[in-house]
Amino acid sequence: MLSNPFKWKHFVGEIILLNVRWYLKYPLSYRNLKEMMAERGVEVDHSTIMRWVHQYSPEIEKKIRRHLRPTNDSWRVDETYIKVKGEWKYLYRAVDSNGDTIDSMLSTKRNKKAANRFFKKALNSNHNQIPRIIIVDKNPAYPPAIDKLKNSKLLSRNIGIRQIKYLNNVIEQDHRSIKRIINPMLGFQSFRSANKTLKRIEAMNMIKKGQVKNLNYSSLNKVKYVNQLFGIVL
Repeated sequence: MLSNPFKWKHFVGEIILLNVRWYLKYPLSYRNLKEMMAERGVEVDHSTIMRWVHQYSPEIEKKIRRHLRPTNDSWRVDETYIKVKGEWKYLYRAVDSNGDTIDSMLSTKRNKKAANRFFKKALNSNHNQIPRIIIVDKNPAYPPAIDKLKNSKLLSRNIGIRQIKYLNNVIEQDHRSIKRIINPMLGFQSFRSANKTLKRIEAMNMIKKGQVKNLNYSSLNKVKYVNQLFGIVL
């Protein structure tokens, strides 16, 4: 980003980031935000808000990564369904036993290859510990995917895997927080757009959960934190 990321914009950074935060945090459409801004005396088109989200939300997702506190070593892994251009795709997600987000990945397939790719992605995230135990559902693709990681020495052979559905209640509940944001969007029109948007919703959800280190978690401090990522000090 430039030293002044809001240079040449017709609106101040606080207004831009407010719309980006709200879109990623609450079940709102771009048109909802347009109406909400109009009630506050700010006339902005919904397409402009969309461009703000596309431009600034990647920076939020990228910048918070270095501020995340470590997750624990008890992983819960599951997939949920996301509609993209009228077809169901698979959103792989993992949280730890406290409900903190480990990682997520959108996939066109639900098989061993996709599961293996997701585990590799999660293991490469700096804020994650190597798991001691991985709890999954009855998807038959998980055990061979984990065995492949063990054979390649990316995971220890001592890591346990448990396929017990009720133990995955933590992540099944966590899916709802993501679905609640997605539903007003009325479906994604491309896989690429869905993938990018979902990553940024997950990033905002991590802030909401309190996964940023050394942040006093009041609502105002969360606002200040996102603004400070872009050099705005209130």
